[in-house]
Amino acid sequence: MSHSEVFLAPARPLPGVDPQQLPSKADHSTEAPAHLVRGQALIFWDPRQPGQKLSAVDTDQITPSEDCVSESLETLDQKWKEGAFRHLMPDFRKRVHSGQTFLIANDRFAIGSSREMSPAGLKAIAEEVGLEMVVVCAENMGDIFRRNALNLGLNVVQAPEAVREAQDGDEFEFHTGTRQLTNRTQGKTYEPIALTPQEDEIRRSGGIFEIGRRIFSESVARPPQLNWPEPEVAAKLTTTEQILYAHRVDPKAVVRPGETLALYGDLFPASDGTAPFSIYTFLQITGGDTIYPRQAAIASDHFVFTGRRADELQTKISQQFAAKYAMPKPYFADPGDGIFHFYFPEQGLIRPGGFYPGADSHSRAYGAYGAVGIGVGSTTLGFGWSTGWIYLTLAKQRRVRLAGKLQPWASGKDIVLALLRRWGKEQARGMSVEFVDLNGQLPMTFRNTIANMMAEAEAQNGIFAQDDITSAWFEQRGFSMPYPKLSPGIQAHYEIDEELSLDEIRPLIAKPFSPGNAFDAEEVAAEKLTFDKAYIGSCTNGSYEDLLQAALVLKAAGSKVAKGVDLVIFPGSGSVKQRIEHPDPRLQNQSIAEVLRQAGAQIRDSWCGPCFGQGPDSLAAGQRAITTFNRNWQNRMGVGGEGYLASPVVVAASALLGYMAPPSQLGLSWDPANSF
Repeated sequence: MSHSEVFLAPARPLPGVDPQQLPSKADHSTEAPAHLVRGQALIFWDPRQPGQKLSAVDTDQITPSEDCVSESLETLDQKWKEGAFRHLMPDFRKRVHSGQTFLIANDRFAIGSSREMSPAGLKAIAEEVGLEMVVVCAENMGDIFRRNALNLGLNVVQAPEAVREAQDGDEFEFHTGTRQLTNRTQGKTYEPIALTPQEDEIRRSGGIFEIGRRIFSESVARPPQLNWPEPEVAAKLTTTEQILYAHRVDPKAVVRPGETLALYGDLFPASDGTAPFSIYTFLQITGGDTIYPRQAAIASDHFVFTGRRADELQTKISQQFAAKYAMPKPYFADPGDGIFHFYFPEQGLIRPGGFYPGADSHSRAYGAYGAVGIGVGSTTLGFGWSTGWIYLTLAKQRRVRLAGKLQPWASGKDIVLALLRRWGKEQARGMSVEFVDLNGQLPMTFRNTIANMMAEAEAQNGIFAQDDITSAWFEQRGFSMPYPKLSPGIQAHYEIDEELSLDEIRPLIAKPFSPGNAFDAEEVAAEKLTFDKAYIGSCTNGSYEDLLQAALVLKAAGSKVAKGVDLVIFPGSGSVKQRIEHPDPRLQNQSIAEVLRQAGAQIRDSWCGPCFGQGPDSLAAGQRAITTFNRNWQNRMGVGGEGYLASPVVVAASALLGYMAPPSQLGLSWDPANSF
């Protein structure tokens, strides 16, 4: 059945542009000529396990945050090249230039942040000296990196056996036509894991720019339409699959794991950190003088309060783009308006049943609102701004049923940390995760934290189907719910089906350098781990309710922050920062801000910087912080710093005690009536 579209809209030509006159390239198919790429192995060895290749190299290590900046569209990749593997392998660029162009990485390579800078920088480093790079990895390559690499024409292959057998100095050969990989030194040939036909078309065409130019005029002429599955079809689909089914560009396309689908997006959001490359892509595909960007939204939240000239220039790229194409609030958010994973739902731009591909990895947060949110990277997003749709290869589905009753002081952060600990090094295996709140007890702020951190779980997305809690959240804010209310089909197939008992969830603290490295907070308290900084907020735990939880602990304890500890608050949005100044009856008519300040906390503007090591609150070498952020990878919050992850109540209690511990160490009891 069809449904009237609310956010989806036809392409809007710029003034004076006749869409009928746009040049058509639909019949012009280009394919890069097949050739052989030769080079030596460049292997990342694990310093902790001699003889083992290094696994779980995240994009923070490929392109450190200080090197993610672009000062103009003309110099996009300058810093990306200079900083590639700056801390992990300082001589990387020199080694590539010497001919070591086959980057051999182990399992879970390039997980984490969307950072299009990573594949773009790697590709450009080799091209500086007329060489071509091939990334060879084993299992579970980061899905966003893989997609970005295909879009950009960077050769990527998954060949686990080749990785296991590779040694320093081995000579490799890669045939770009057949994708056959050969270790010439060892005389062995490998067949990489196959691509889908659509992925291979993008690769053979030389990347997403050429594909976009080819279909651009057709996409402008095609009005978007949603077609929701009939009941007998929906019965066999998960919630994610039903939403993607409705958003298919080709209504005949089969929705099943492993298929690459063209999908309309309700909104294509970016940040000032990811938008420049999206802008570049949009200009390359559309020419910049044909249409307004489609379903585009940008929040200035990553490089906005650093005080650095380079960061100001980076943010200015988005500001100029928004001005040129008349992007109003809330589609363009100024510095301090909010972190986009939090701000756009708050502003009503996210609705249940929608499909929201975002440039940043934590766009998965939109799954809390009954929608499909995924991280796709900047070039895919720019392609969406140009055409109204993107390509997505659907992952296998898995389900987590949340049973039992949540215990005192436990929260959404503790649930997701417990889940990441359970999943271990394999994490979600790149699957799409359906969460079922069996007893209807998790508030939206808890769901936001869980869905957001499916980025750390390496899931394609995480989703809570719309239920009474979802509906109440939207109704309280006066937001309509234009799409059908969906629930997982009774015959839907889940590759993995598991249950997590909330009865067993206790406050947890994740130690460096993994969110899954979580321990019972009571056990950690016995270690008396001291720290320099206590940070509460971010897109993961920056809601009014999150900050209220922290304030309740501070007020009940009636004491001040421990000597030598900085307690700093980062609200999820500017409106949250304003709301916490108003009295709340649960705090005896004090405001959250008043309680925080009385305890010695400082309240900052809403932005992402400290979470990824930017700005004056980033960690210095040797400093330690306990935070409500979502990642604590090595050097994530500042080079040489250590980050620990916990819920707002645990961070608040720790700030008072001066060592990491849950509120029970303060002798406090939990009153659920005062929580939400």
